[in-house]
Amino acid sequence: MAERPSALGRQSEIYLAGVAGNTPTVPVDSARLEAAANEAMTEEAYAYVAGGAGSESTVRENRAAFERWRIVPRMLRDVSARDTSVELFGERLPAPVLLSPIGVLEMAHPDADVAVASAAAESGIPFIFSSQASRPMEECPSVMGGAPRWFQLYWSKSDALVESFVRRAEACGCSAIVVTLDTTMLGWRARDLDLGYLPFLRGKGIAQYLSDPVFAESLRGPLPEGPAAGARRTINLSSLRTFAELTRSHPGGFWKNVRRAEPLRAVQQFIGTYSRPSLTWDELPFLRSRTKLPIVLKGILHPDDARRAADCGMDGIIVSNHGGRQVDGAVASLDALPGVVDAVGGRMPVLMDSGIRGGADVFKAVALGARAVCLGRPYVYGLALAGAEGVGEVIRNLLAEFELTMGLAGCRSLAEVTRESLAGPHPLV
Repeated sequence: MAERPSALGRQSEIYLAGVAGNTPTVPVDSARLEAAANEAMTEEAYAYVAGGAGSESTVRENRAAFERWRIVPRMLRDVSARDTSVELFGERLPAPVLLSPIGVLEMAHPDADVAVASAAAESGIPFIFSSQASRPMEECPSVMGGAPRWFQLYWSKSDALVESFVRRAEACGCSAIVVTLDTTMLGWRARDLDLGYLPFLRGKGIAQYLSDPVFAESLRGPLPEGPAAGARRTINLSSLRTFAELTRSHPGGFWKNVRRAEPLRAVQQFIGTYSRPSLTWDELPFLRSRTKLPIVLKGILHPDDARRAADCGMDGIIVSNHGGRQVDGAVASLDALPGVVDAVGGRMPVLMDSGIRGGADVFKAVALGARAVCLGRPYVYGLALAGAEGVGEVIRNLLAEFELTMGLAGCRSLAEVTRESLAGPHPLV
């Protein structure tokens, strides 16, 4: 991990480059960053990353919630030395920021998860490997050294596959397991539906499965019927293009895959097994008995669910509405955060995601009780624009703005970033 420049150092770096006529390749402003990524990505890729559920009111509300809270700076405090570090599950992190698990990163850049892992390691902040990764998790440690990494689990219908994923994550040096609870079914995503585009049906975002021995063994048996099965019965130019895309995505080489049915069989098996709508609290002891790693539940929004997570021996919570991608009209994550923090009463760390766009957002989330935040879409936009370097630029800008905001608000460490640092609406009870 390279030494991270201070906030003022990052500012100076950009301004001095400007003297020589060089402006950032990756825009600093979040709106310009997204607009530039939109231009760089295919229509399907941008829709998949930027889109939300239904009318996307939850996406908008996630941002509106941050606007409702205002920072109240305090004056004449010595903030010449600022410490943004935080301890999480026994690891000291340079800042209260992690990179969220995001699937199908190959839609943004061919280096996909490996590029993100490299950038995260350079900054020292954890990258949460996604179950829906474009590269097997085993490809990431070689570019990360000893940098922290977690693994995000979609709990499939196969307990054997769940256990295999966890074993692989442990072998890759992951220091926590994040269980995503809010995606037992796919949300109604209008942008993707209008394009008729689901990347998994084209073999994208299923690298963890294709590289898994339990999943490979499951391909020997009868396959479930599902959306992918119907694709075989419709032969036209579009379906042939899709078949070619699917064949290129599958390991083994294009011409070899053309002559066998395995790519389509793998997609059918994935679609039939990847999620478990019947998942309940009663299944959590199974996972608890399979790993000694901290287990973090992602998708908690209600205080009662937070209390239950603590009561059943879970180790952490991520307050999240999946970036507004699952339930249209859901409560904003930031609005839910204070109630969840109060409900667990310090029994476990509470993180949050959904709506983070800049350092001031990180400050507000920490002030409302988040131990750390998870950054999502912005780093994908950086990836689309400049690969690993683009992700690194987004991270450096976010951390610099957070440190600067903290100092200008009169705070020298995270311990001084409290609810008294903000003015705004009353938290949800």
